[in-house]
Amino acid sequence: MTKKTAASPPADSRRIVSSRHLAEGEGWEMSEFEFGLIIVSNAFTRWVTRCMAAAGHPDLSSLEILILHNVNHRGRDKRLSDICFLLNIEDSHTVNYALRKLMKAELLVSDKRGKEVFYSVSDKGAELCDAYRTVRQQCLLNGLDMDEETGADFREIARKLRALSGQYDQASRAAASL
Repeated sequence: MTKKTAASPPADSRRIVSSRHLAEGEGWEMSEFEFGLIIVSNAFTRWVTRCMAAAGHPDLSSLEILILHNVNHRGRDKRLSDICFLLNIEDSHTVNYALRKLMKAELLVSDKRGKEVFYSVSDKGAELCDAYRTVRQQCLLNGLDMDEETGADFREIARKLRALSGQYDQASRAAASL
């Protein structure tokens, strides 16, 4: 019997990665994880845009949809910096552009208070978020097998993803200093 190490895959499995050169040696499992992130990221982006189209607004990008939902979150007004922080977006220009597009579509409204601009969802935006929620329930949530995956399982995955985002943020700061 041979001893398995973390640096090599089990003999009966294959590495499922997008870049073999990143899956060599110690830590190869991270490349497999990153490939999973790529796939789920693209699937999630496709999902939110198609869900929003089914809800009645087919011309929004995934970023615009995420911003709309974030501004709608808990019914609290948000500043540009709040949105960037909560969604972990470094480039505030892309968020600012999306906010302008959402306001032009009358899904958001703004209120200037001193030097700060606060955004809130309009009645039309709130109705769209509710329609999105209905489509999400019908197409995504009703299709989940909650006998196989529990709410606690999803919470644990979410916790691990948040922790890993911190690792990636720290690594990006380290790479920027090289």
